[in-house]
Amino acid sequence: MGATILIVEDEPGIQEVLRFNLNQNGHDTLIAGDAEHAWAMLREVMPDVLLVDWMLPGMSGIDLTRRVRADSRLKDLPIIMLTARVEERDKILGLDSGADDYLSKPFSPRELLARIKAVLRRRAPQMMETPVEIGSLRLDPVGHRVTGNELLIELGPTEFRLLHFFMTHAERVYSRSQLLDHVWGDHVFVEERTVDVHIRRLRGALEPSGHAGLIQTVRGAGYRLSVQ
Repeated sequence: MGATILIVEDEPGIQEVLRFNLNQNGHDTLIAGDAEHAWAMLREVMPDVLLVDWMLPGMSGIDLTRRVRADSRLKDLPIIMLTARVEERDKILGLDSGADDYLSKPFSPRELLARIKAVLRRRAPQMMETPVEIGSLRLDPVGHRVTGNELLIELGPTEFRLLHFFMTHAERVYSRSQLLDHVWGDHVFVEERTVDVHIRRLRGALEPSGHAGLIQTVRGAGYRLSVQ
C-alpha cells in the first residue's frame, strides 16, 4: 500500500531523484521547493510522510518541522529530515525539533525507503500491509478481507478504511473532523455527518459476528474502537 509523500527540497536534481525512486516503489509524491510553499500545501492536503531538507530558502526545515508539530491537525504527521549536516549536535537538533528520523546526505534509495517504512509503522500503522487482529476480529489489508469469529464480514471500501484506522488506533477517541482527515483525506469535501452514516453501516456489518459493540460513541467527543 503506497504512501503519499510530500518532498520539501529546493534542488531540482534531488527532487527528481527522490520522486523517481519513491514513485518506482509505489508511492505518490508531491513537491514543494521551499517551506512556505510546503506549508500552503499542507493546508490543502494531508500527506502520509513529510521529507524535509534542513537547508531551505527562507524558512528552514527545522522551523517548518516545529510549525508542523505545533499544529493540532498535523502534529502526528511522520517527518524525516534530510540534510548534509553530519555532526551529532545537528542530528539532536533535528530530532528535538520534532522530526521522527534524520537521514544524512548522500543516502541510498534503499535506506530512504526503509526509513519511510519505519516511520509509517510507528506513526501511521494503518498504512502498513500487516494483518491486524483485535480479539477474534481480523483485518487483512492485502487481501481486503475482514473476518470475525470465523465469519466473513462484507464491508464497503469506506467502511473497510474506517475499520482499519480504528483497529490500528484502538482505545483512542477521534472526532468526526479527525476521522475525515485520516480516512477520507482532508482534500475531499465531505459533511461531518457523513461519518455517522458510515459508522452505522460499519456497526451493522459487524453485528452478525458480535463485534458491533467495539465501535463506541463518546458523547461530545467522537468515536473510538475499544475492547474495554
